[in-house]
Amino acid sequence: MALPVKDQMKYWGIASAVFLVVLWFLGDVILPFVLGGAIAYFLDPVADRLERLGTSRAVAVTIITLVALLVFVVMALLVIPTLVHQAVTLFDTAPQFFNRFQQGLTERFPSLVDADSTLRQSLTAVGETIRDRGGQLLESVLSSAASLINVVLLFVIVPVVAFYLLYDWDRMIASIDEMLPRDHAPVIRKLAGDIDDMLASFIRGMGTVCLILGTYYAVALMLVGLQFGLVIGAVAGLITFIPYVGAVVGGALAIGLALFQFWGDWVSVGLVAGIFVLGQVAEGNFLTPKLVGGSVGLHPVWLIFALSVFGALFGFVGMLVAVPVAAAIGVIARFLISQYMDSRLYRGLSGLDE
Repeated sequence: MALPVKDQMKYWGIASAVFLVVLWFLGDVILPFVLGGAIAYFLDPVADRLERLGTSRAVAVTIITLVALLVFVVMALLVIPTLVHQAVTLFDTAPQFFNRFQQGLTERFPSLVDADSTLRQSLTAVGETIRDRGGQLLESVLSSAASLINVVLLFVIVPVVAFYLLYDWDRMIASIDEMLPRDHAPVIRKLAGDIDDMLASFIRGMGTVCLILGTYYAVALMLVGLQFGLVIGAVAGLITFIPYVGAVVGGALAIGLALFQFWGDWVSVGLVAGIFVLGQVAEGNFLTPKLVGGSVGLHPVWLIFALSVFGALFGFVGMLVAVPVAAAIGVIARFLISQYMDSRLYRGLSGLDE
């Protein structure tokens, strides 16, 4: 005999509360395990495909690990130092950009930028603030992240956790399936499948889109000769998962820097703008439909809200789990709505005749 609905709600509520409490108190401790689990989830389809090609699970995981290590070494030696250097330099040279902006305003609107005017004083204050605080902010973020995450945990435990989780992924899923309550197992499997489909479309698909666009923006901007093109490309690619935000923010930064750097060379400015136009066209017509699909089900506003709430409550770990939790809540909400639409509460007595 199945448990009453009231008791079921109580037990599921307790389980949810325990999850949130563990996330609250053990956020920094479980961070390497969350990252390792995310990497294993991301790479599981690759391992499954290698298995279908005839390799064993151990060989497939070993191949993936060796390729990942090679990519990491290349990134650590070539890309990451340049990225950090350009980011710090961007903050240091920001006052020069503001000075050129002031000079441009002085030439075109001399009455607005008088030496004693409020506008000139404001621009000067903004430039000095970015110079004095921007670099300190970036360095403090990097140092605090290093102290909280612990470099040893990040670079040693995460790969180990990802390796073992990827190796045992199918067995873990089978074990979890065996522990499901029998009365609710079909519904839970359906909901879990819907959540997995959404996450597969969003995380794996959008992650690939972000990587492709970030690489394209960075390489194209550097070939054009734009200073800090690597940083802008990385930022634009990183936030591409929020529709239009990556292109708008990256395009605004790139075009703004291009106006300062190439003022008068409108061909170069046009090339910078064309890079983002081409990237947006490729994303909307080829990359997103091919890799993500037509309908993911995560509205941008709901995604931003989830990232903000979980980031404020649980820090960096909360931001990592925000997308899976948002996807799960969205699937469960749609399931509950469908149940309500089929219930007598919604249909009333008139629905009985139908």
